[in-house]
Amino acid sequence: MKIRLETTADTAVVEALVAEAFGPERFAKTVYVFRDGVPPVDSLSLVADGGEGVVGSLRFWPVEIAGTTPALLLGPLVTAPAAQGEGVGAALMREGLARAAAQGHRIVVLVGDEPYYRRFGFTRALARRLDMPGWVAPERFLARELVAGAMSGVSGMLTNIRETPASEAVAA
Repeated sequence: MKIRLETTADTAVVEALVAEAFGPERFAKTVYVFRDGVPPVDSLSLVADGGEGVVGSLRFWPVEIAGTTPALLLGPLVTAPAAQGEGVGAALMREGLARAAAQGHRIVVLVGDEPYYRRFGFTRALARRLDMPGWVAPERFLARELVAGAMSGVSGMLTNIRETPASEAVAA
């Protein structure tokens, strides 16, 4: 299995994996509404290629905490049913977090099961002073520091970052 950057050729397969894993009700969930219209971070959109095609995917999204502290929103993490239990998700997590740290990111948040994500350093304790617009089960809202102390004194509402395409940027 090879972990690589997602390409446009992978998009349909990734979307099908996500649809199969999370169903149509995913569109009503806070994290999906929150990400709507915001592109994922290209340099952190990963797929696991099992040799005969994509068997897993992980994406990260740009966010800010209280409008001042940059962070990443992780998810969705998805593995093809036939590849579950083979370490695909864990490999994507390790690679994604390593790349995020190497690119200078300091904080990652997610909505997920703490018993699964704890092994990657995510805890509820780090997210206790954070909020998301919309309802999220508090026990599923987790955070991780990629740099020790990055969350010290950080609190507030997450906001998504809508990047302005270069074609729309105003020249200074």
